Amino acid sequence: MTETDSPTDGEPRDFIRDIVRDDLASGRTDQVVTRFPPEPNGYLHIGHAKSICLNFGIAREFGGRCHLRFDDTNPAKEEQEYIDAIIEDVRWLGFDWGEHLFHASDNFEQLYQWAEHLIQAGKAYVDDLGPDEMREYRGTLTEPGRDSPCRGRGVDENLDLFRRMRAGEFEGGACVLRAKIDMASGNINLRDPVIYRILHAEHPRTRDAWCVYPTYDFAHGQSDAIEHITHSICTLEFEDHRPLYDWLIENLPVPARPRQYEMARLNMTHTVLSKRRLAQLVETGRVSGWDDPRMPTISGLRRRGIPAAAIRDFAARIGVSKSAATQEVAALDACVREYLNRHAMRRMAVLKPLKVVIENYPEGGGEMLDAVNNPEDAGAGSRQVPFARELYIERDDFMEQPPKKFYRLAPGREVRLRYAYFITCTGVIKDAGGVVSELRCTYDPETKGGNAPDGRKVKATLHWVSAADAVKAEVRLYDHLFNVPEPGAGGDFLDDLNPQSLEILENCYLEPALKDVEPGETVQFERLGYFCADADGAPNAPVFNRAMTLRDSWARAKAKG
Repeated sequence: MTETDSPTDGEPRDFIRDIVRDDLASGRTDQVVTRFPPEPNGYLHIGHAKSICLNFGIAREFGGRCHLRFDDTNPAKEEQEYIDAIIEDVRWLGFDWGEHLFHASDNFEQLYQWAEHLIQAGKAYVDDLGPDEMREYRGTLTEPGRDSPCRGRGVDENLDLFRRMRAGEFEGGACVLRAKIDMASGNINLRDPVIYRILHAEHPRTRDAWCVYPTYDFAHGQSDAIEHITHSICTLEFEDHRPLYDWLIENLPVPARPRQYEMARLNMTHTVLSKRRLAQLVETGRVSGWDDPRMPTISGLRRRGIPAAAIRDFAARIGVSKSAATQEVAALDACVREYLNRHAMRRMAVLKPLKVVIENYPEGGGEMLDAVNNPEDAGAGSRQVPFARELYIERDDFMEQPPKKFYRLAPGREVRLRYAYFITCTGVIKDAGGVVSELRCTYDPETKGGNAPDGRKVKATLHWVSAADAVKAEVRLYDHLFNVPEPGAGGDFLDDLNPQSLEILENCYLEPALKDVEPGETVQFERLGYFCADADGAPNAPVFNRAMTLRDSWARAKAKG
């Protein structure tokens, strides 16, 4: 399977792909051209990943091409940082646009000329009503709008005003250019929509060359036409904008006639997928940035250790439809676990260490033991891990007075150390506060490899690291950012933040192989979960982010209520 192959069996089927097949079969289209057209006013999130996978996927499946186009028509909110991040995210997901990278700003002069074309045809006019007045004249969903007093301006006056707008003679908000369509339309988007406005702000690409900018509705469809897009796929909130999309295409001398199709956007539990809300989380310091591993942004998911292949798998499994639905976050988690179980290397790490001294193991002695890299992949081979007299185990793996069904280490009890030996706890040492600080144990040298020659069994196998060889690390335990399925449903979404979404453990011990893990690589800490090396770390002081627990403990906790 290649990097961009669909991980699902069989040919993908959905209503959009059926439309594409019919268009190819009927001859309406001889080459499929799609596009992913983000606005560079924030970072991409998992909802955008669904659109990316669909648009690039359709182009690949039908032998066409997919463009990456930035709809950069609002310089007040756009930044080069967002452009760079979007390019990195789409490429990381496994897709390539080749030479077909475009910007709506590439078309600013052509779009301006087409706006003048509408004025000359008597289909656009400059309006200087204030925002409140314009809103009043526009009407409501149940009442038609009224013609603006400016609607009757002549062509020459409108051209003069529009050219003066371009020349910078007016302040921002002083006037706008509106398409002259139908103020009585039942579709409020056709009630003389604004197609140009004044913005005195520096654009990331064109700098101060322009002070009038096309609206998204005006630039989007015409950019589709310039690029000869055949299938312009968007989300359902743009369904009511399609008549405007078509009206502009029909009334302008564009070189092609793209068609718009709408699908349901992605919604997920315990998540917000709104750029405005995500920006609020960043700006108010609730998260460390757009790439905080708790964020549903693609950069946040990548930093957390979520594989691109698992995101593509998730997008393929949820499919495409017209019906709005909310996906359980557990559905994404399941795709991640399934992928990482097959591909992630196994390593041992102790996050909350408790020291163990094996009293009958030779002092100063040590050995290297063979450990499997991935039991799901025979080709992954094995590695050598050091074993010695002094070890660390998880503090949670010992109880001095264990309850029923606690099978791990306790006084007098024998357990298996993964890849090593059977050990028995013979003593407990406590500090001045009565807290267990060290265990004394013995080992059975006949059980090397974790099996007893006499056939006796133990009920627990523990992971461990050699104290002398351990690499000290910081480990960040991330959990869902919100503790309710629908953040904000009952009020301010910030009130639903999960106060336990991050726990930082500073004195963790890792097996030596983990110091060589590259940032961005995800491994399984045996018995603990999947963890990704973070760029914040250093060779002798690594930092790992928890990508996922081994099981859906969140769902189990909710079920227990």
